Amino acid sequence: METYVFGVDVGGTSVKMGLFTTQAALLDKWEIPTRLEQDGAFILPDIAVSLRAAMERHSLNAADISGIGIAVPGAVDKAGVVHRCDNLGWGIVDVGEALKTLLPEIPRVIVCNDANAAALGELWNGGGAGYESAVMFTLGTGVGGGIVIGGKIVNGANGGAGELGHVVVEADETELCSCGKRGCLEQYASANGIVRMAQKMLAASDEPSALRNMDSFTARELCDLARSGEYFACRVLDRFGEYMGRAMSSTAATVDPDIFVIGGGMSRAGSVILDAIVPYYRRYAYHVSVKTPIVLASLGNDAGIYGCAKMALS
Repeated sequence: METYVFGVDVGGTSVKMGLFTTQAALLDKWEIPTRLEQDGAFILPDIAVSLRAAMERHSLNAADISGIGIAVPGAVDKAGVVHRCDNLGWGIVDVGEALKTLLPEIPRVIVCNDANAAALGELWNGGGAGYESAVMFTLGTGVGGGIVIGGKIVNGANGGAGELGHVVVEADETELCSCGKRGCLEQYASANGIVRMAQKMLAASDEPSALRNMDSFTARELCDLARSGEYFACRVLDRFGEYMGRAMSSTAATVDPDIFVIGGGMSRAGSVILDAIVPYYRRYAYHVSVKTPIVLASLGNDAGIYGCAKMALS
Protein backbone atom coordinates (compact mmCIF):
# COMPACT_ATOMS: atom_id res chain seq x y z
CA MET A 1 0.00 0.00 0.00
CA GLU A 2 1.34 3.44 -0.96
CA THR A 3 1.92 5.74 1.97
CA TYR A 4 2.35 9.49 2.04
CA VAL A 5 3.93 12.23 4.16
CA PHE A 6 3.19 15.87 4.76
CA GLY A 7 5.82 18.60 4.68
CA VAL A 8 4.93 21.81 6.54
CA ASP A 9 7.10 24.95 6.39
CA VAL A 10 5.95 27.66 8.81
CA GLY A 11 6.85 31.22 7.84
CA GLY A 12 6.01 34.58 9.29
CA THR A 13 3.54 35.39 6.49
CA SER A 14 2.32 32.00 5.28
CA VAL A 15 2.53 28.30 6.03
CA LYS A 16 3.56 26.25 3.01
CA MET A 17 2.38 22.63 2.91
CA GLY A 18 2.92 19.69 0.61
CA LEU A 19 1.72 16.11 0.23
CA PHE A 20 4.47 13.75 -0.95
CA THR A 21 4.84 10.13 -1.89
CA THR A 22 7.67 8.18 -0.31
CA GLN A 23 9.48 8.48 -3.67
CA ALA A 24 9.76 12.30 -3.36
CA ALA A 25 6.90 13.04 -5.75
CA LEU A 26 5.08 16.24 -4.76
CA LEU A 27 1.39 15.52 -5.31
CA ASP A 28 -0.12 18.71 -3.95
CA LYS A 29 1.07 21.96 -2.42
CA TRP A 30 -0.80 24.87 -0.92
CA GLU A 31 -0.46 27.74 1.55
CA ILE A 32 -2.48 29.19 4.37
CA PRO A 33 -1.95 32.56 6.10
CA THR A 34 0.13 32.56 9.27
CA ARG A 35 -2.17 34.06 11.90
CA LEU A 36 0.01 35.87 14.42
CA GLU A 37 -2.76 37.01 16.76
CA GLN A 38 -2.53 36.04 20.42
CA ASP A 39 1.17 35.18 20.16
CA GLY A 40 0.65 32.73 17.33
CA ALA A 41 -1.92 30.64 19.20
CA PHE A 42 -3.85 29.82 16.00
CA ILE A 43 -0.91 28.64 13.86
CA LEU A 44 -0.83 24.96 14.83
CA PRO A 45 -4.64 24.52 15.00
CA ASP A 46 -4.89 26.07 11.52
CA ILE A 47 -2.25 23.64 10.24
CA ALA A 48 -4.14 20.67 11.68
CA VAL A 49 -7.38 21.78 10.02
CA SER A 50 -5.62 22.26 6.68
CA LEU A 51 -3.91 18.87 6.78
CA ARG A 52 -7.19 17.13 7.54
CA ALA A 53 -8.79 18.96 4.60
CA ALA A 54 -5.96 17.75 2.33
CA MET A 55 -6.55 14.16 3.46
CA GLU A 56 -10.23 14.51 2.56
CA ARG A 57 -9.33 16.11 -0.76
CA HIS A 58 -7.16 13.13 -1.68
CA SER A 59 -9.40 10.48 -0.07
CA LEU A 60 -6.70 9.48 2.43
CA ASN A 61 -7.11 8.17 5.95
CA ALA A 62 -4.68 8.15 8.86
CA ALA A 63 -3.26 4.76 7.87
CA ASP A 64 -2.12 6.28 4.56
CA ILE A 65 0.01 8.97 6.28
CA SER A 66 3.34 7.81 7.69
CA GLY A 67 4.30 11.14 9.26
CA ILE A 68 4.50 14.91 9.27
CA GLY A 69 7.66 16.99 9.04
CA ILE A 70 7.34 20.58 10.20
CA ALA A 71 9.89 23.40 10.04
CA VAL A 72 9.80 26.60 12.07
CA PRO A 73 11.86 29.82 11.97
CA GLY A 74 13.68 29.31 15.26
CA ALA A 75 16.07 27.09 17.18
CA VAL A 76 14.83 23.53 17.73
CA ASP A 77 16.49 21.27 20.30
CA LYS A 78 17.05 17.51 20.08
CA ALA A 79 13.65 16.83 21.68
CA GLY A 80 11.87 18.88 19.02
CA VAL A 81 11.12 21.80 21.34
CA VAL A 82 11.24 25.25 19.78
CA HIS A 83 13.12 27.87 21.75
CA ARG A 84 11.70 31.23 20.74
CA CYS A 85 10.34 32.15 17.33
CA ASP A 86 10.16 35.92 17.56
CA ASN A 87 8.38 36.44 14.25
CA LEU A 88 5.66 33.94 15.26
CA GLY A 89 5.22 35.29 18.77
CA TRP A 90 6.27 31.95 20.29
CA GLY A 91 8.40 31.42 23.37
CA ILE A 92 9.20 27.81 24.26
CA VAL A 93 6.79 25.53 22.38
CA ASP A 94 6.80 21.74 22.05
CA VAL A 95 5.54 21.81 18.48
CA GLY A 96 5.64 18.06 17.99
CA GLU A 97 3.55 17.26 21.05
CA ALA A 98 1.13 20.07 20.30
CA LEU A 99 0.54 18.86 16.75
CA LYS A 100 0.17 15.26 17.93
CA THR A 101 -2.55 16.42 20.29
CA LEU A 102 -4.33 18.22 17.44
CA LEU A 103 -3.86 15.28 15.04
CA PRO A 104 -3.76 12.20 17.28
CA GLU A 105 -4.45 9.94 14.31
CA ILE A 106 -0.97 10.86 12.93
CA PRO A 107 1.33 10.42 15.94
CA ARG A 108 4.66 10.76 14.10
CA VAL A 109 5.70 14.43 13.92
CA ILE A 110 9.30 15.55 13.32
CA VAL A 111 10.29 19.18 13.96
CA CYS A 112 13.30 21.19 12.81
CA ASN A 113 14.56 24.65 11.95
CA ASP A 114 13.38 26.02 8.60
CA ALA A 115 16.83 26.62 7.10
CA ASN A 116 17.94 23.12 8.09
CA ALA A 117 14.83 21.73 6.40
CA ALA A 118 15.63 23.68 3.23
CA ALA A 119 19.17 22.28 3.24
CA LEU A 120 17.85 18.74 3.58
CA GLY A 121 15.34 19.34 0.79
CA GLU A 122 18.03 20.59 -1.58
CA LEU A 123 20.24 17.61 -0.72
CA TRP A 124 17.38 15.17 -1.24
CA ASN A 125 15.91 16.45 -4.46
CA GLY A 126 17.46 19.79 -5.41
CA GLY A 127 20.78 21.46 -6.09
CA GLY A 128 22.68 19.07 -3.81
CA ALA A 129 21.07 15.87 -5.07
CA GLY A 130 23.49 12.97 -5.31
CA TYR A 131 25.71 14.11 -2.44
CA GLU A 132 25.91 12.82 1.14
CA SER A 133 26.51 16.12 2.90
CA ALA A 134 25.75 19.77 2.25
CA VAL A 135 25.82 23.18 3.85
CA MET A 136 23.20 25.64 2.68
CA PHE A 137 23.28 29.40 3.08
CA THR A 138 19.87 31.05 2.63
CA LEU A 139 20.26 34.69 1.66
CA GLY A 140 16.98 36.51 2.14
CA THR A 141 15.75 39.20 4.52
CA GLY A 142 18.28 37.65 6.88
CA VAL A 143 20.87 34.92 6.45
CA GLY A 144 20.00 31.41 7.50
CA GLY A 145 21.90 28.19 7.22
CA GLY A 146 21.52 24.46 7.35
CA ILE A 147 24.02 21.64 7.80
CA VAL A 148 23.31 18.09 6.65
CA ILE A 149 25.94 15.40 7.22
CA GLY A 150 25.43 11.81 6.12
CA GLY A 151 21.87 12.69 5.14
CA LYS A 152 21.01 13.88 8.65
CA ILE A 153 20.42 17.43 9.88
CA VAL A 154 22.95 18.72 12.42
CA ASN A 155 20.95 20.55 15.09
CA GLY A 156 23.59 20.88 17.82
CA ALA A 157 23.11 20.58 21.57
CA ASN A 158 20.77 23.59 21.81
CA GLY A 159 19.39 23.78 18.29
CA GLY A 160 21.92 26.46 17.36
CA ALA A 161 23.88 24.56 14.70
CA GLY A 162 23.58 26.11 11.27
CA GLU A 163 22.99 29.67 12.48
CA LEU A 164 25.47 30.75 9.83
CA GLY A 165 24.09 34.26 9.51
CA HIS A 166 25.49 34.97 12.95
CA VAL A 167 29.06 33.96 12.27
CA VAL A 168 31.08 37.11 13.00
CA VAL A 169 32.99 38.21 9.89
CA GLU A 170 33.77 41.86 10.73
CA ALA A 171 35.44 42.77 14.01
CA ASP A 172 35.16 46.54 13.49
CA GLU A 173 31.39 46.78 12.99
CA THR A 174 29.71 49.35 15.25
CA GLU A 175 26.04 48.72 14.40
CA LEU A 176 24.08 45.97 16.09
CA CYS A 177 22.84 42.90 14.27
CA SER A 178 19.26 41.77 14.97
CA CYS A 179 20.72 39.11 17.28
CA GLY A 180 22.37 41.75 19.47
CA LYS A 181 25.95 41.10 18.31
CA ARG A 182 28.06 43.14 15.90
CA GLY A 183 29.72 42.11 12.65
CA CYS A 184 27.52 39.12 11.81
CA LEU A 185 27.42 37.82 8.24
CA GLU A 186 23.74 38.75 8.10
CA GLN A 187 24.71 42.43 8.28
CA TYR A 188 26.50 42.17 4.91
CA ALA A 189 25.11 39.19 2.99
CA SER A 190 21.34 39.39 3.51
CA ALA A 191 19.15 41.39 1.14
CA ASN A 192 18.82 44.06 3.80
CA GLY A 193 22.48 43.81 4.71
CA ILE A 194 23.83 44.31 1.21
CA VAL A 195 21.61 47.40 0.78
CA ARG A 196 22.85 48.76 4.12
CA MET A 197 26.44 48.13 3.04
CA ALA A 198 25.87 49.84 -0.30
CA GLN A 199 24.32 52.88 1.39
CA LYS A 200 27.33 53.23 3.70
CA MET A 201 29.72 52.90 0.75
CA LEU A 202 27.78 55.54 -1.19
CA ALA A 203 27.96 57.92 1.76
CA ALA A 204 31.70 57.39 2.11
CA SER A 205 32.57 58.15 -1.52
CA ASP A 206 31.58 60.32 -4.45
CA GLU A 207 31.71 57.49 -6.99
CA PRO A 208 29.04 57.72 -9.69
CA SER A 209 26.30 55.13 -9.49
CA ALA A 210 22.73 54.78 -10.72
CA LEU A 211 21.87 53.96 -7.12
CA ARG A 212 22.35 57.63 -6.22
CA ASN A 213 19.38 58.52 -8.42
CA MET A 214 17.02 56.23 -6.50
CA ASP A 215 15.12 57.26 -3.38
CA SER A 216 15.57 53.65 -2.26
CA PHE A 217 16.84 50.51 -3.92
CA THR A 218 16.73 46.76 -3.42
CA ALA A 219 19.34 44.02 -3.43
CA ARG A 220 17.89 42.84 -6.72
CA GLU A 221 18.40 46.24 -8.34
CA LEU A 222 21.96 46.34 -7.05
CA CYS A 223 22.65 42.86 -8.48
CA ASP A 224 21.14 43.91 -11.83
CA LEU A 225 23.51 46.88 -11.97
CA ALA A 226 26.47 44.65 -11.12
CA ARG A 227 25.43 42.24 -13.88
CA SER A 228 25.44 45.15 -16.32
CA GLY A 229 28.98 45.97 -15.23
CA GLU A 230 28.45 49.14 -13.19
CA TYR A 231 31.69 49.63 -11.28
CA PHE A 232 30.23 50.76 -7.96
CA ALA A 233 27.65 47.95 -7.82
CA CYS A 234 30.41 45.47 -8.67
CA ARG A 235 32.46 46.84 -5.75
CA VAL A 236 29.56 46.27 -3.36
CA LEU A 237 29.07 42.72 -4.60
CA ASP A 238 32.80 42.10 -4.33
CA ARG A 239 32.71 43.04 -0.66
CA PHE A 240 29.63 40.83 -0.18
CA GLY A 241 31.55 37.98 -1.84
CA GLU A 242 34.51 38.43 0.46
CA TYR A 243 32.35 38.20 3.59
CA MET A 244 30.61 35.12 2.21
CA GLY A 245 33.94 33.56 1.25
CA ARG A 246 35.27 34.04 4.77
CA ALA A 247 32.20 32.50 6.37
CA MET A 248 32.07 29.57 3.97
CA SER A 249 35.76 28.78 4.30
CA SER A 250 35.41 28.71 8.09
CA THR A 251 32.41 26.43 7.73
CA ALA A 252 34.32 24.13 5.38
CA ALA A 253 37.16 23.89 7.89
CA THR A 254 34.62 22.81 10.50
CA VAL A 255 32.38 20.30 8.68
CA ASP A 256 33.98 19.85 5.21
CA PRO A 257 30.73 19.28 3.25
CA ASP A 258 30.51 17.64 -0.17
CA ILE A 259 28.80 20.74 -1.56
CA PHE A 260 27.64 24.26 -0.69
CA VAL A 261 24.17 25.35 -1.79
CA ILE A 262 23.20 29.03 -1.98
CA GLY A 263 19.47 29.65 -1.66
CA GLY A 264 17.02 32.30 -0.53
CA GLY A 265 15.64 35.25 -2.46
CA MET A 266 19.06 36.65 -3.36
CA SER A 267 20.04 33.41 -5.07
CA ARG A 268 17.56 34.29 -7.81
CA ALA A 269 20.10 36.86 -8.99
CA GLY A 270 21.93 33.86 -10.41
CA SER A 271 25.53 33.65 -11.52
CA VAL A 272 26.42 37.20 -10.43
CA ILE A 273 26.13 35.94 -6.82
CA LEU A 274 28.35 32.92 -7.40
CA ASP A 275 30.85 35.01 -9.36
CA ALA A 276 31.26 37.23 -6.28
CA ILE A 277 31.59 34.38 -3.77
CA VAL A 278 33.65 31.68 -5.46
CA PRO A 279 36.99 33.53 -5.88
CA TYR A 280 37.07 34.50 -2.20
CA TYR A 281 36.04 31.04 -1.04
CA ARG A 282 38.86 29.54 -3.12
CA ARG A 283 41.28 32.10 -1.64
CA TYR A 284 40.39 31.44 2.00
CA ALA A 285 39.46 27.74 2.07
CA TYR A 286 41.74 25.14 3.61
CA HIS A 287 43.51 23.28 0.82
CA VAL A 288 41.57 20.01 1.09
CA SER A 289 38.25 21.87 0.74
CA VAL A 290 39.26 24.43 -1.83
CA LYS A 291 37.49 22.64 -4.72
CA THR A 292 34.19 22.04 -2.91
CA PRO A 293 31.39 22.77 -5.41
CA ILE A 294 29.23 25.84 -4.79
CA VAL A 295 25.85 25.77 -6.53
CA LEU A 296 22.57 27.66 -6.52
CA ALA A 297 19.52 26.08 -4.93
CA SER A 298 17.00 24.70 -7.40
CA LEU A 299 13.83 24.09 -5.38
CA GLY A 300 13.06 27.73 -4.61
CA ASN A 301 10.35 28.22 -2.00
CA ASP A 302 9.59 24.49 -2.06
CA ALA A 303 12.91 23.49 -0.47
CA GLY A 304 11.46 23.63 3.04
CA ILE A 305 8.51 21.35 2.36
CA TYR A 306 10.77 18.88 0.55
CA GLY A 307 13.10 18.81 3.55
CA CYS A 308 10.20 18.36 5.94
CA ALA A 309 8.89 15.47 3.88
CA LYS A 310 12.32 13.86 3.91
CA MET A 311 12.44 14.20 7.72
CA ALA A 312 9.08 12.48 7.99
CA LEU A 313 10.41 9.60 5.90
CA SER A 314 13.65 9.16 7.86
